Amino acid sequence: MDFLISSAYAQTAPAAAPNPFASFLPLLIIFAIFYFMLIRPQMKRAKEARAMVAALAKGDEVLTNGGLLGRIEDIADSFVTLEIADNVSVKVQKNAITAVLPKGTIKQA
Repeated sequence: MDFLISSAYAQTAPAAAPNPFASFLPLLIIFAIFYFMLIRPQMKRAKEARAMVAALAKGDEVLTNGGLLGRIEDIADSFVTLEIADNVSVKVQKNAITAVLPKGTIKQA
C-alpha cells in the first residue's frame, strides 16, 4: 500500500548559504590573469610607441610600417617628411613609424 501514500522521510537541516565571494573568486582570478598577461603589456607597448613618436627629431633614421627606410627631413604636427633616396621624399604619418634606427643604417643598406 505504499504506492498510494508517499512515505515521509526525515530531512536534514538546510545547508548554510554559500559565500558570495567564493562564487566570484574564479571570475576575479581570470580577470587578474587577463590584466597581467594581456592588458598591461599592451598598455606598456603603446606608451613606449607614443614616447618614441614624441622624441622624433630631424635627421633620425626611421623604419615605417610599410618597410620604408628613410631619414627625417621635416616634422609637422601629425606628418613627417622622409628622404628615402637622393631627391626623393615622401610624407607619412607619425604613427606609421615603427622604429628609430641607429645612425648610419641607411648607408649600410
